[in-house]
Amino acid sequence: MRYRDLFLAASVLSAIGASTAFAADMPTKAYTPMSPVPVMSWTGFYAGLNAGYGWANTSITGVAGSSNLNGFVGGGQIGYNWQISSLVLGLEGDFQGTGQRNSASALGITVEQKLPWFATARGRLGYAFGPWMLYATGGAAWVNYKLSASGFGVTVSDDATKAAWTIGGGVEWMFLPKWSVKAEYLYLDTGTTTVTLFGVPISGRAKNSVARLGVNYHF
Repeated sequence: MRYRDLFLAASVLSAIGASTAFAADMPTKAYTPMSPVPVMSWTGFYAGLNAGYGWANTSITGVAGSSNLNGFVGGGQIGYNWQISSLVLGLEGDFQGTGQRNSASALGITVEQKLPWFATARGRLGYAFGPWMLYATGGAAWVNYKLSASGFGVTVSDDATKAAWTIGGGVEWMFLPKWSVKAEYLYLDTGTTTVTLFGVPISGRAKNSVARLGVNYHF
């Protein structure tokens, strides 16, 4: 019995040694570090399209009092952002066509106003939190403001591009790595334009509010 016990113990020890040697000879799986999650950034160029609605309160001195110019607004924008921590600084330019127009009549004279198009060049100051950004914007604008007066078979008009100023703000959401959508409000003031009909000066001024939605592709 003693010899049999010694034989069994030796067999067990041999099996353990062989298993250990086999495990040592097995190839070790290489460690692959996990890729870091990319950090979202607003920095870079972007371009996009927008559409919305404009409503302008206009004052007319000389004949017709005041009226409103309401209508569709649509166009495109291009810009660049710099993100510093949560602060986003940007520059943006846009061009818009509009259907804003109105006419009013008094004393046999009809006054028509149109805002065929406008463009802006603005700075943007934003605060980013994750894929969202709140921003304020403001700068220069150029508004094509047409004022015409007709009466007794005679029409006079002034189709002038007026330098103006603009201010506003909005919110933008990066819903995909290179795509964002925004909702924005702008206020523009055209200053005064004057035409003269039968010696009567007729002056008009449009204070325009624009609400629009846009989509941007970030390069």
